[in-house]
Amino acid sequence: MPRLISGALRLRRDPRILKLPPYLSLLCILVGAVWLFLLPLQEYSRRTYISENALLPGQVHTYFGGSDQHVFRAYKHEVDALAGKSNAEINTKLAAIAKGLGLKVSRQNFTYTSAGHVYTGENLYAILQAPRGDATEAIVLVAAWKNARGELNRNGVPLLLTLARYFKRWSLWSKDIIFLVTPDSIAGPQAWVDAYHDAHDSARVDSLPLKSGALQGAIAIDYAQENRFESVHIVYDGINGQLPNLDLINSVNNIAGGQMGMGVALQEMWRHNDQYPDRLRTMLRGMLKQGLGLASGPHSSFIPYHVDAVTLQPFGDGWQDEMAMGRVVEGTFRSLNNLLEHLHQSFFFYLLMQRERFVSIGTYLPSAMLVAANFTIMAIALWIKSGQREEGGDKTEDKDGKAEGDESTITTTTTTTTTPGASLAVEREIFLPLGFVTACQFLAFVPLYLFNHAPESLLTPLFTIFALLNTLLPHLISSLITTYYTPTKQQYQLIKCFSLLLLGMFLSSLATLNFSLSLLVGLLASPLTFMRPWPSSPAMRIACTVLLNAIAPTAVLVASAAYWQVGVGEVLREAAFAWDVYGMYSPVVVWCVWWPAWLAGSVIDLGRPVEGRGKVKTA
Repeated sequence: MPRLISGALRLRRDPRILKLPPYLSLLCILVGAVWLFLLPLQEYSRRTYISENALLPGQVHTYFGGSDQHVFRAYKHEVDALAGKSNAEINTKLAAIAKGLGLKVSRQNFTYTSAGHVYTGENLYAILQAPRGDATEAIVLVAAWKNARGELNRNGVPLLLTLARYFKRWSLWSKDIIFLVTPDSIAGPQAWVDAYHDAHDSARVDSLPLKSGALQGAIAIDYAQENRFESVHIVYDGINGQLPNLDLINSVNNIAGGQMGMGVALQEMWRHNDQYPDRLRTMLRGMLKQGLGLASGPHSSFIPYHVDAVTLQPFGDGWQDEMAMGRVVEGTFRSLNNLLEHLHQSFFFYLLMQRERFVSIGTYLPSAMLVAANFTIMAIALWIKSGQREEGGDKTEDKDGKAEGDESTITTTTTTTTTPGASLAVEREIFLPLGFVTACQFLAFVPLYLFNHAPESLLTPLFTIFALLNTLLPHLISSLITTYYTPTKQQYQLIKCFSLLLLGMFLSSLATLNFSLSLLVGLLASPLTFMRPWPSSPAMRIACTVLLNAIAPTAVLVASAAYWQVGVGEVLREAAFAWDVYGMYSPVVVWCVWWPAWLAGSVIDLGRPVEGRGKVKTA
């Protein structure tokens, strides 16, 4: 054992150990990326299953249909007549219908301001009190007047009214049912859910006059197409990458695909052959939406409050009609009505490959963790390396610190000899590195505030100016540092060390909350691991500068907007709306985590270190 310990200590002092971290970091990045592409394989994914036995999806006979078809057509005629009317006129008519059904009806006004625009509207909701319940639990059925694409929900709203009339006739409900009609798919549901949980700003959102019990689940209907449909698209992406309990998606899939014989699609994969390419495409689409953190429908506002919710969208040309869609909703509500406690047994963190294949967090999380770990590994190596003197280790020094061979030390008999290649400990100068990294972090609040508070008309010109300044900023900072200070190689190492340490810490923590966003930022920022000053190689400095500008947050934002064929101003407006209305934190990650690390890496790439100790230049 003593021999083993002494061998380990010698290995720790071996300078060759410090040559391994760059290769180890590269290995972490490569393994993390390859790991991701292995997930769609049969061996790494699992078949979906129902964990909560009380749900019993597809085990009851649904009765919605028959004469309800005529009721639906009558309500649809009423809704078509309201097209083009004001929100207040629409709600007045719908409230009269709901009151005629014997439901308790109330309204709620809300007003949001974002990017210079005012979003105002009025929600309408009605409560069906459960004959066999005590008003302690409730289920929500949502139909926005306009869906996320701005289309009139021509069949969704009439279907909600028809189902309200149909559910009123049944005495089997043990939970209250709330029917919610909102003017849009994002702001309206968010205002209602916030007020329901008393988490709203009373200056912008009115309180709810009527309430029921704890919300156990929510289903949103997005049925804008006029013709009959073939399949049902389940939209499940929540705000900031949050997801509903997998049991809810599996229940809808079981009812629609199994009991009703409909096709079921996820992530806009209208045709899925259950092979590797389609599985990979479905997974990557889900990761992209999860990473962006945007609300994808009325259901998204419920998920942050631990209310499991999905949006159902019929699509395709087939023989399924509105009654079939109503039976899917009925079957899902009958399953949720069976719950004895809140959904908790199944997964809340998962990646869906296909409607019956998924990957749990224990399988996919190492991918993002490995990418984040590469930054931490390099940061630790740089910290150790910055405390060691790389050159002059083969010299012999006397007790006064003078090198052997100097005439003034010939008579000195007491000397300390170091072995060739050994590193001597040196004092770390951390004032400049700490100050620089801290300044970068505080500077990040400028774009965060600017793009979340500027009016829409100024977003595009402000972004253009910022993108140009962003290209010149590393050169300006590097010039200022070298002009007023003489930074050493050690100080550049410490700047990189502190920057990568923060980046690795943030991304590893984020991976447990939003895996996709952490992995996406980690892969885009991975070249920062290998940045260093190039004082004697102008060609490498130029190549690294071009690479860093290509992966800058501003460049990635422009490329993403071009890929989706939208303007940068529109992207920033949506991000500002998401920030103001439902608290999307993706801008914080982009501007306060990724951008400071990019800025530090760019300055390091342009660095011109000097030998010896750094000092402030004086006139």
